[in-house]
Amino acid sequence: MHKPVLEDKLRDILKKLFKKDRKCYEICMKKIDEIIQNPEHYKPLRYDMKNIRRVHIMKSFVLLFEIRSDSVVFLDLDNHDSAYRR
Repeated sequence: MHKPVLEDKLRDILKKLFKKDRKCYEICMKKIDEIIQNPEHYKPLRYDMKNIRRVHIMKSFVLLFEIRSDSVVFLDLDNHDSAYRR
């Protein structure tokens, strides 16, 4: 099992989500738990986002994360259209 690490940007997004939309927050946290169990299962991205993986949440949101030696670093949660502009 990998150790979860949340980037500051994602931590702020989750705090806002907790206040505004508790159901969406709980779905995100459940998905984070699933990713920690088996991070290689999710789709790797290509080109300039190589080494980053993604999972869709509630159809229009994308959670981006990166697998490192013994941890999973969660990078961002954003709308599908905005998530891939890095």
